[in-house]
Amino acid sequence: MGALSRGDTSGASSPAKHRHVMHRGKRRTIQRDPVTEFGWRIEHPSAGYRKLFETVEETAQPLPTCIRGNVPSWLKGSLLRCGPGLFEVGSEPFYHLFDGQALLHKFDFKNGEVTYYRRFIQTDAYVRAMTEKRIVITEFGTFGYPDPCKNIFSRFFSYFEGVEVTDNALVNVYPIGEDFYACTETNFVTKVNPETLETIQKVDLCNYCTINGATAHPHIESDGTAYNIGNCFGKRFAFAYNIIKIPPLQSDRQDPLRKTEVVVQFPCSDRFKPSYVHSFGLCENYIVFVEQPVKINLWKFLSSWSVRSATYMDCFESNDSMGTWFHVANKKTGEYHKVNYRTSAFNIFHHINTYEDSGFIIVDVCSWKGFEFIYNYLWLANLRENWEELKSNARKAPQPEVRRYVLPLDIHNVEHGKNLISLNTTTATATVRQDGTIWLEPEVLFSGPRQAFEFPQINYRKFNGKDYMFAYGLGLNHFVPDKIYKLNVKTKEHWIWQEPDTYPSEPIFVPRPDAMDEDDGVLLSSVVSPGSGQRPAFLLILDAKDLREIARAEVETNIPVTFHGIYNP
Repeated sequence: MGALSRGDTSGASSPAKHRHVMHRGKRRTIQRDPVTEFGWRIEHPSAGYRKLFETVEETAQPLPTCIRGNVPSWLKGSLLRCGPGLFEVGSEPFYHLFDGQALLHKFDFKNGEVTYYRRFIQTDAYVRAMTEKRIVITEFGTFGYPDPCKNIFSRFFSYFEGVEVTDNALVNVYPIGEDFYACTETNFVTKVNPETLETIQKVDLCNYCTINGATAHPHIESDGTAYNIGNCFGKRFAFAYNIIKIPPLQSDRQDPLRKTEVVVQFPCSDRFKPSYVHSFGLCENYIVFVEQPVKINLWKFLSSWSVRSATYMDCFESNDSMGTWFHVANKKTGEYHKVNYRTSAFNIFHHINTYEDSGFIIVDVCSWKGFEFIYNYLWLANLRENWEELKSNARKAPQPEVRRYVLPLDIHNVEHGKNLISLNTTTATATVRQDGTIWLEPEVLFSGPRQAFEFPQINYRKFNGKDYMFAYGLGLNHFVPDKIYKLNVKTKEHWIWQEPDTYPSEPIFVPRPDAMDEDDGVLLSSVVSPGSGQRPAFLLILDAKDLREIARAEVETNIPVTFHGIYNP
């Protein structure tokens, strides 16, 4: 049975507290210790999470679901989600979490009923693998052989013809103008039909702007304007990072991609080794880019790929001395804010929100402490381990935290060593060092032992880039997704939905029509439930105010792991 709990994240070192837990309308009070402050002490000895990484087939048509509860009548439209659905080709396995071939999922809502449909995206990577019955194009952690007859020398000389980059669009799906694109993190995106899930067209972003690739997390403003970031070659052949802007569909009906422009260029801390970029921050007047110590070694990328059958993962390395850099630029003028913001090393993949407050920029992020690349722990062999071995591996990984950084904008005539943050709403600090850098120390909003708040969501349409109160996230228990969080970023109070032997996905917030409150709406999450006596998966609908379960739509098929998605009204 699903459960709700409520607490605050200060309990990691506090004495035992009480919390209230809801079991299908029955309320009881239980004792908890600091370990369970961030969720029940749920173990997974049966390793049911392995079902997240099993190959599935497409559905020939939308499948009906069995509804428990009542689906809100105002919930109309569809939930689109992306993730891997094919984890091997014949006898050849994919090795990393981000290797499996892209599967596009859709839950349709109509008149209180829900249907489920999925299709593989017909990327070059997928079509060629199916045609040749082997892995052809190299993925994140799996090497592919375009021509098995080529020897080491011909592979080396094929470098001069260009490296074949994957178009496996398994990470996210987002709108540009009236079109929808599935994406990974290369220069290729795939236009898809959000109704039929048909693949329409492979698109190379390099045809429209100067970037080597783009993140799977563009910011889409209320008028349809899209911003994204990718690395590029800047001045004197050094790497840089370009912010691109794609306008909304205009009266001439021309494809907005044709009007893409570069609006900001951020410098790179190492001219030949750009940092890995997964997301960035955007508010009303500023763009914030966090440059992390996980680097891409360009020369290793080119030489090892062609000579010794390397993958993308082989080309990452960590800089153990740079720490983490924050870059700021004016969104409207494109002017780079020449202030050296620095802090200790951490990995970052997801920004939660960024906003301005009285001359400061507030940057809320999901972080992983240290410079070691967290993706080193996401090999499928690790994620499929038995529970005790999986926990042992996770204990070696960087510790997750939700952090708030505060960046002062006015840096003039300041005293060395003095805290520049005058806001009384945060404990984050920013001090000027002798070398002129601004050293940032964060306020921790959420932290639990090997318990991550990740894949964050907010009431994006109304509160992205603005002062806000609530964030929602997927709870990772030693990398196993087994809970959904709601976090009050003002008070650090949090709520939890959790059910034994179930594995949810990123919760998507959908506001109630004409809602006045920030958290007036529902959360949608696809859930795998491999336990006996229940259907293998369901769509979960929670009340966003208290994480009370409103309904679930159960399906008679397994749904593998999904990463990101969008509600299409």
